[in-house]
Amino acid sequence: MNPPEYVHPGNSSNCSTDSKINQALFPLLYTFIFIVGIIMNGLAMGVFFQITSKSNFIVFLKNTVISDILMILTFPFKILSDAKLVSWELRGFVCKVSQVVFYFTMYISIIFLGLITIDRYLKTARPFKSVTSDNVLGAKILSALIWIFMFSLSLPNMILTNKKPTLENVKKCADLKSEFGLLWHEIVNYVCQFIFWANFAIIVVCYTLITQELYKSYKRTRSTGNASKKTMNIKVFIIIGVFFICFVPFHFARIPYTLSQTRDVFKCSTQNTLFYIKESTLWLTSLNACLDPFIYFALCKSFRKSLQRILHICATKRKKDQSTETNDEETPM
Repeated sequence: MNPPEYVHPGNSSNCSTDSKINQALFPLLYTFIFIVGIIMNGLAMGVFFQITSKSNFIVFLKNTVISDILMILTFPFKILSDAKLVSWELRGFVCKVSQVVFYFTMYISIIFLGLITIDRYLKTARPFKSVTSDNVLGAKILSALIWIFMFSLSLPNMILTNKKPTLENVKKCADLKSEFGLLWHEIVNYVCQFIFWANFAIIVVCYTLITQELYKSYKRTRSTGNASKKTMNIKVFIIIGVFFICFVPFHFARIPYTLSQTRDVFKCSTQNTLFYIKESTLWLTSLNACLDPFIYFALCKSFRKSLQRILHICATKRKKDQSTETNDEETPM
């Protein structure tokens, strides 16, 4: 699951993409996401530890936050490698492990966003259905199968990146792969494209149906002026917002960029432009790790309640500590 620039290079191998922008700007942007993401997802993980998996929705959200944390943990390696702050040996680890994990977790997030969207559609279509009727065990088994499938797809990309790293061959991760490793990488790219477009279709169809359901609900309730219910339902659109911001631009940019790397059809200046478009949209996919917590807060009532309880406990403890400190200062010697 390495990035698309590590496919068979054509004449593009003579076209360098090294620049101050690549060495300074992108590491800075990833540093921002790493700091914000680790704080938000660490807090989200703490909250989810206190919530029982009583519905399919919560099971899928818990899997998403685990995926996001794993993705975030790969950022320091990319930052150090791109900024050239460490020796070139780290690039071998990036090619073999951290970038594979990055793409592995990206597509796990895409799959679970698709499942969450289906769950939200069913909730919108059948708002009075009890969560106790959810097949939570089935959701857990499905989640485990997704992790196993994606891990099985990704592991060969680590194993088959088996050539000894050198100063020259670490510049392109494809040079570290065996011949079968390159073939497997191509197969994985096709599978990942299918995963994205299948979930893209699911999300578009589900949100078309959700919009129809909300319009029907609006027609039924507009005479009563029950705006609070409509506002609550409209929050579900945060999912499609996150999906289109984070994943759609990258997968549209990926096609021409891959062509620029595999076929001699673009000038060097065009190749560089496509490279920066790809890197910028890849950063947007990373931004997903910071936006997902807003989905948890907007759509999961249990998450909101647990978070508010934790914040209240922390605020009360802080006030108590400040009061104790003040009393100690006022106590005469």
